[in-house]
Amino acid sequence: MATKEVVAAGFIVFRRIQSQLQYLIMKHSYGNHWTPPKGHVDPGEGELEAAYRETFEEAGLSESDLKVFEGCKQTLKYEVKGRPKRVEYWVAELCDPDTPVRLSHEHETFEWLPLENVLLRAGFQEMQQAFKNVDSFLKAS
Repeated sequence: MATKEVVAAGFIVFRRIQSQLQYLIMKHSYGNHWTPPKGHVDPGEGELEAAYRETFEEAGLSESDLKVFEGCKQTLKYEVKGRPKRVEYWVAELCDPDTPVRLSHEHETFEWLPLENVLLRAGFQEMQQAFKNVDSFLKAS
């Protein structure tokens, strides 16, 4: 019997400061890894719905704070503890770049960083590639 895939969802959130794109990246309270806000999809919940819920729970950013770019969803697939995991990331712009981020207990800190710095924080190659794809998409649109 195949192991059931774990599904998570979130947003690659960015803001524009003058002409610079800055991405939200958060450091987990456990381990030493940095990711955008994301979390598991609950039973009966849609993936986009989960992305909004998790982003509000983890970063305090509500649906009304975000403008979603439907044309650039990123899918990451990897294994965690021997189980396949799929994470769906939508791209969302923070409507007001001064909106405060309010972290939950799941994260100890966050930063708004340009692409070259966020790539240093995002340790996993798949995550780095997702940020590069999003940055290229945003600069071309």
